[in-house]
Amino acid sequence: MLDKDISLRHLQAFATLAETLNFTQAAAELGVRQPTLSRTVRRLEEQMGVRLLERNTRTCALTPQGARLRDELADLLPRLEAALSPDEPGTLRLGFTWLLPGAWLHEAIERFEDETGTRVVLSRKDELLAGITRRAVDVALLRIKEVPRGLRARELGRERQVAAVARNSPLAALSSLAWTELARHPIVANTVSGTVRGECWPAEHRPETIVECANFDEWLELIAAGRGIGVGPALLSRRRPHPAVTFVPLTGVEPVPLRLVHPAQGSHPHAERFTRIAERVLAEHRQRLGDGPAAAA
Repeated sequence: MLDKDISLRHLQAFATLAETLNFTQAAAELGVRQPTLSRTVRRLEEQMGVRLLERNTRTCALTPQGARLRDELADLLPRLEAALSPDEPGTLRLGFTWLLPGAWLHEAIERFEDETGTRVVLSRKDELLAGITRRAVDVALLRIKEVPRGLRARELGRERQVAAVARNSPLAALSSLAWTELARHPIVANTVSGTVRGECWPAEHRPETIVECANFDEWLELIAAGRGIGVGPALLSRRRPHPAVTFVPLTGVEPVPLRLVHPAQGSHPHAERFTRIAERVLAEHRQRLGDGPAAAA
């Protein structure tokens, strides 16, 4: 038997980092500080006696040994976590980062539960990928433009974006606001699970001030306090999640894809079925309301 002091925590940390190849992003998804993640991966390398990553101050890449371990863990970790999980059988964990879409998703959940006998458990995660890469959830509803390796994604549609402004701001009276005009104001950016950062603007229109926060609730409160403007899906203008924040349609910016994702290997046995049911229910919803294919909220 190998005499190695390797825990599930070490393997989960490496698996998450191996998919993102970004210490900042992986640490956020794991809910740890970046130095802690670095020490955990270094300890794993010491215990295995191999170098898993080639890293410097700017880049991070897998060594051949690291790529092999990543591929092995893609299948082994889900089975190990399922065996150790205290969760009751017959559940599917659906993760999300922002507000859930409207009635169609609740209808999809109800239909899935009726057809499979599997209960859906909702889990909001203040992480960019809602915990899907570290297997904290089985399926995630994400607003992401690029899908990381190791995930299978189905695009449900695209959501228009709106500017979130304080209700007492002069901008609240506008009928629309140009994307490039936002750079003249401080921007409130959710750096953990948000979709908008400073690099989203071309250099000539980049905001001078970006107020950073770490979750959706802080994002709303900072906007309500007049600290800056936020950008989010048009769903916000219908749900009105804060009484002191109003939402103005944005022009000149691409809609954000809304995707259901699950691990490509070792996924929940009903993950793909849930995705197909959600697609079918959304198509029926659009047909009833006469919405175009871009409307997913």
